[in-house]
Formats: sequence, C-alpha cells, structure tokens
Amino acid sequence: MTRIIDRFSEIAAGYDAAFVDLWGCMHDGLRAWPEAVAAMQAYRRGGGRVVFLTNSPRPRAAVATQIAELGIPEDSYDVIATSGDAARVAMFRGAVGQKVWFMGSGNDLSFFEPPKIVADPVAIERVELDQAEGIVCLGPFDVLADPAVNRPAFLAAKTRGLKLLCANPDIVVDRGEVREWCAGALARLYEEMGGEALYFGKPHPPIYDLARQRLAALGGLPDESRILCVGDGIATDVAGAAGEGLDCLFITGGLALKETGTDHHPDDAALAEYLDAHRQNPTYAMGFLR
Repeated sequence: MTRIIDRFSEIAAGYDAAFVDLWGCMHDGLRAWPEAVAAMQAYRRGGGRVVFLTNSPRPRAAVATQIAELGIPEDSYDVIATSGDAARVAMFRGAVGQKVWFMGSGNDLSFFEPPKIVADPVAIERVELDQAEGIVCLGPFDVLADPAVNRPAFLAAKTRGLKLLCANPDIVVDRGEVREWCAGALARLYEEMGGEALYFGKPHPPIYDLARQRLAALGGLPDESRILCVGDGIATDVAGAAGEGLDCLFITGGLALKETGTDHHPDDAALAEYLDAHRQNPTYAMGFLR
C-alpha cells in the first residue's frame, strides 16, 4: 500500500541516490519550486546523490542551462540524464537512417550535435519528409495544436515504412497553467496509425541504463534497493520505476493534481482510485516535493 508522506526527509535516510524528475517536481516550466530545491540540497548535504532524470529531448548541457535560468542551482543535483541524450546516441548510431525529417522547434537543434561517446557517428542530414529515411521527433511544431493535425504527414511516413524516433515519451506537460502536447503524443498517434516508434525516455529502459551509468561514474552504484525514483507522471515515472524494480515517490501535485484531489496532500480516496485505475502501487506519495 502506498504510504503518504509530508516531507522528503522522512524517507531520505533509506536511500543513497534519487532519480528525480524535473518538470512537475522541481519546476512548472516557468520557475523552480523553492521547497523542492531545498529538499534536494538537504538530501545532498546528508550524503545522498541526485540524478535529475528527465524526459526532456535536449542534451544534458542544454537542460542544465535551462534549469539554472528557472532557478534550480547546481548544488541541488549531481548529474543529469535526459531522454534526449539516450535518443541522440541511438540516432547517431543509425537507428532511423541518415536522412531524417525533424519534428520540433529551433530551440532543439543542439540534439543534432554528435555525442562524444559515439565513436563513428552517422552523418545525419535533416531533409523534407518525402526524402527522409526516418523521423526524429522532439516535439510538436505547435505544442497547443491537437496531434491529429499530423495525420496526413504520418500517413505518408507510415506508407513508406519510416520509423519515428521519439526523444520525449511524455504525452503532456503543464507550463504554468497551460497544458502542452509533447513528442509522446505524436509517437502514440503514429503507432495508432500503424507506424513504428522507438522510445528512449521514461518508462523505457535506455534512460535508466544511462542514469545508472552516470550515477556509477560519481563513485559507484548503490544497491538497487537504495535507489528511489521521484516523479509526477503515472505512466512514465511511476510505471518506469516499477519496470526497473525501484522504489518510487509519486508527486501527486503535478500532472495528477486534480485527479488525486491534491491540496497540501493528496486525498486518500482519490489517490487510491487513481492508482487503482492505472494499476500502479508506488512506494510513497506526497503532494509536492519538499
């Protein structure tokens, strides 16, 4: 049964490392949440190691710059592992061919810089859809538009058997009070239309493998029972932790704020109903990371 807690400090001593989601836990897309920052700073002072584990399609250096601008200081984490990192490695190893049709914004072009860990990267070329060997999807062209606007392009791509590399499996995020579509919504639509999508972020194994590698590089990998996942996405963070056999702290005040009746804490009955509907049983739950 999921235990509702009030403060991260209640359980911190039981874990040597935390895989912590960013959007919905540490910030709302516009600004950092000071109590979440303070909680991670205190955890690190106590000897814990923090890996920010995010489905951002951007490389970790770009994410580090972004979160600094939002007000998340360097002393609140040890390292970052992104879905974009894992997906970028796969792309430069030829997962969707050399000529790719890019879906995303101009802010995401750092994705196309070859990672150092790929010894002989494929020479990726961005082309129009009719010339493409595959699709690289970092997000919608318009984050507010219904994903269905992509049906004509996806039909043409599916007919040609193109694979879609999804650099962010999230379906939606809340930027302040505004809900936006993510790459995961497009990948889901493509699969529903009969296309094939490749995933690298939560809840899929590649990003957890990357997080363990970066955690180990900090000075050794703790026992799996001493790693805690923290996140607000029931289908990404919570499901991913369950798939990896890791304990999980579900932050109910993010994407599931209304469904779980969260004010300071989630409502007991609403939380139980929500978890039952999604067939998940996280180890802990709390309203907001603090």
